[in-house]
Amino acid sequence: MKGAGVQISELSKRSGVAVATVKYYLREGLLPEGERVSATRAEYDDAHARRLALIRALIGVGGLSVAGAKAVLEEVDDPPESLHDVIGSAYMRLPGAVPGAGAAPERAADRALLLLRDLGWDAAERECADEVAGLARAIGAIDAAGLAVSRTDLAEYGLAMGEVAWREVRRTPTESIPAAVRYVVLGTVVVEPLLLALRRLAHVEMSRRLLGAPPQ
Repeated sequence: MKGAGVQISELSKRSGVAVATVKYYLREGLLPEGERVSATRAEYDDAHARRLALIRALIGVGGLSVAGAKAVLEEVDDPPESLHDVIGSAYMRLPGAVPGAGAAPERAADRALLLLRDLGWDAAERECADEVAGLARAIGAIDAAGLAVSRTDLAEYGLAMGEVAWREVRRTPTESIPAAVRYVVLGTVVVEPLLLALRRLAHVEMSRRLLGAPPQ
């Protein structure tokens, strides 16, 4: 869509977003107005197409509300000094990794905080209250099931996830704030099922290696 702008119908066609939805994003202020070429006609360019891709990443894949997406986009348009702050704003509006609500048992909450301190994840403890609560609920469910998951076991899980996160975060594009936000949202939501699938496949493989299952 380089060069001359296009009408909203062509923007819709090229982006795969219905005209009615594009108009809704315009009304809600998520998508900037096009360039007026007459009283009844506006034209749109590459920047609008990229903005639509980001909006769809936030709302469609990321599951953010319109209000949540708008808040993230406002930070994209007027970013703070730190790219981490913009990305953090997007990340903290994603649906929680652990379903449910309410407080975990006190012992589980204490174990969650102890784990974060064992890992040295002070920033995560300060900035991610909902995820910390989800971690506590997950630990509470493990305890309630009677599984023997020790403090050392939890730390090993955390270290493994830290390695995954390091590999992902270091690939974050830094030349464009919208590209960075889109990468983080899509990477978080879309890659999590991959990690779960690999974990289950790894269980099968490690079970064969460690528990002596005969080869097929």
